[in-house]
Amino acid sequence: MVTPVSSPSQSDGPRSGENRTIWVIWLVYGAFYFCRTNISAAVPGLSETSENGGLGLSGEQVGWILASLKIAYGLGQLVNGQLSERIAPRILLSIGMFCSALLNVAFGLSTGFYFLLFIWAANGYCQSLGWTPCVRVVGNWIPLSRRGWALGVIGTGYQITLGLTYLIASESADRWGWRGALYIPSVMLALSGVIMLVTLRETPTGGRILEETSDVDGEAGERPGIRETLYLTFFNPTLWLLGLSLGLLNACRYGFLDWGLKHLMDVQETTIGKAGLKYCVIAVGAAAGSFLAGIATDRLFGGRRAPVIAILLTTLGVSTLLYESVSRVSTIGTVLLLVVIGFCIYGPQVLLVGTAPADLAHRGTAAAAAGFVNFIGYMGAATGDVVTGIYSSGSEDSWQVTIYIWAGWAFAAALTTGVLWNTTSREVGLLPRRLPWVIACGSQVAAGSMVWMAGGPGWLLVSLGAAVAGIVLSRRKKILAVMAAIVSVAGLIVLFVVPPAADALPTWFIVVPRVLLGLAALASVMVFVERD
Repeated sequence: MVTPVSSPSQSDGPRSGENRTIWVIWLVYGAFYFCRTNISAAVPGLSETSENGGLGLSGEQVGWILASLKIAYGLGQLVNGQLSERIAPRILLSIGMFCSALLNVAFGLSTGFYFLLFIWAANGYCQSLGWTPCVRVVGNWIPLSRRGWALGVIGTGYQITLGLTYLIASESADRWGWRGALYIPSVMLALSGVIMLVTLRETPTGGRILEETSDVDGEAGERPGIRETLYLTFFNPTLWLLGLSLGLLNACRYGFLDWGLKHLMDVQETTIGKAGLKYCVIAVGAAAGSFLAGIATDRLFGGRRAPVIAILLTTLGVSTLLYESVSRVSTIGTVLLLVVIGFCIYGPQVLLVGTAPADLAHRGTAAAAAGFVNFIGYMGAATGDVVTGIYSSGSEDSWQVTIYIWAGWAFAAALTTGVLWNTTSREVGLLPRRLPWVIACGSQVAAGSMVWMAGGPGWLLVSLGAAVAGIVLSRRKKILAVMAAIVSVAGLIVLFVVPPAADALPTWFIVVPRVLLGLAALASVMVFVERD
């Protein structure tokens, strides 16, 4: 913990360089979205036949590729907070930005499904390196009195980039094929990385930095240790409800963000470039929703977040139902509804990923709670991508069914949040200690069985052996945790690279064990951190 430094400049106004740092971070974090949202413009090409310049992938396979980024991103959110405390922000941001740009180029040069899956998952982890270093820099520079405003300004950066990416990536795909949607944004992210290296100063002159944490949780001496933080986070049922709500919202959210361009191309029989021109307006509603949702919770509901979230999610469900029919007959109606949808997506999203978890977490665990809820949210996004991929590639009415599913997720998220309508206290109950372990063990048994059937008996030993080493042995010595993590990651890489032995099995049956093996590796890392 860094001791706050008092200086006259903190009381008289912004110190020299504060505003400059805010705008640099605004550019840096926003730039990450160039190589993340751009995949939506490549999705139609991935599904096209090889004769038309595509790869001929099924909707389910495309869904799994999209899901791989969310899974890796969510896992990264759980571990990068610790990395950001130990490694300089410029180093982490450089790794994230330049590696993400290179992986986008590699994706455009690739053709095999499993290699594409691995590349996009790796991109997901690189993308996850963006936020926590930025937060650390903000904590170094910006006093608590200005930090809320600063983060609000920074938040508009990725909303603007969201709209720009739809324009740039779709136009690039229109001119140079689906691979153009990967190459051009890569150049823009790499250039932004160069600007970051030239302009970003991690700390004020003289190395004097401010308190990096919020004063919400009281004095530093009151904060629980790592072991207690894990317990108060993972066993908090309120956070599971928030995570479930965010997961359902993200399933709907990424339905629009990842698949929306392809939907417009199919139902309006238009080009990818024209679809992107219409779709970029979603960023307008997104920026407005992000800004106004928090204000509404404070002024209308006395700081309760759930009512605003539930109301906006219900509106999102209704708007999504309308969108299915309006998008087929009216361009103006499509544009207007996309603005409303953007508003109703990002208003709740901003509250669910940060404000609500901080409010309902146990004292001293606000940051951990936000990371945990965000992790569950991205698992929901991954599930949504797979389901959308399956249902959107069926009959001629497949898009109607798919969008009805998106609406159902929004209504389910509203219902889940509505349970917390009057909840304001951090003093919430805790789950039985054994319940998560029962769930974890059951998941490993299921993973081992599927690995066995999909890849042969040898993979059963890899999966279950890594899980046992990571969860049991590593509780005794740190070195065993490191060894377990290495074994798990090695097995994970092999499973992604080596084709499955049973090609007749459904795709989800082959991919899910790989995901769960990644969770085994994460378990080893978390145990290591806990002992540290």
